[in-house]
Amino acid sequence: MRKLSLLAAVFSILFIASLASAQQGDAYFGFGTITSPSAPACNIDTGFCPEKGGLYPNIGADVIFHKRIGIGFDIAWRGAQGAYGGSGGQPFRPIIYDFNGVFQPRLSKKVGLDLSAGIGAQSTRFYSNTFTCNFVSCTNYTSSNHFLVDVGGGIRYYVWGHVFVRPEAHYYWINNNTNDFTSNNVLRVGASIGYTIGGGPGD
Repeated sequence: MRKLSLLAAVFSILFIASLASAQQGDAYFGFGTITSPSAPACNIDTGFCPEKGGLYPNIGADVIFHKRIGIGFDIAWRGAQGAYGGSGGQPFRPIIYDFNGVFQPRLSKKVGLDLSAGIGAQSTRFYSNTFTCNFVSCTNYTSSNHFLVDVGGGIRYYVWGHVFVRPEAHYYWINNNTNDFTSNNVLRVGASIGYTIGGGPGD
């Protein structure tokens, strides 16, 4: 997680610095769920359970430069803890981070595509009833962290001024995700609502 935190800090600095030369910026939030091509049931004895289901809020932002190309980031997490192994199983929560190159071609005055590809990580927290403390804080979970590669796409529609809605899908290939779940391949589908700064319909 330290490497991921450092990458996030560097990206945030570059992101803020790039706003001065950007043609457009977007901020958004949304909701969705995830699924994966895996067994429908969980074998808790072997530790293999499918990574699917649950409500996943997400937030993100991007900056767009010349020729509708830019950079962005997104984070999605399971809103409520899942039960690994079914009802009564170990509580868990995946958190997915990604940093992307973005391409936003226009289809019409109010409609466009949001296409992205990049890298990131999934941090899955497994919770327990005991706390581990250090000089700074106490936690009741252990994290399983894995590098990922992602591609995504959505259809943006401006419903009012600079406000848009966007149905979307994101595919993640998560390295060694089979250490915790039954597949390295995860699909997130949902929709976001956002606001465009410095650009918008017809710009």
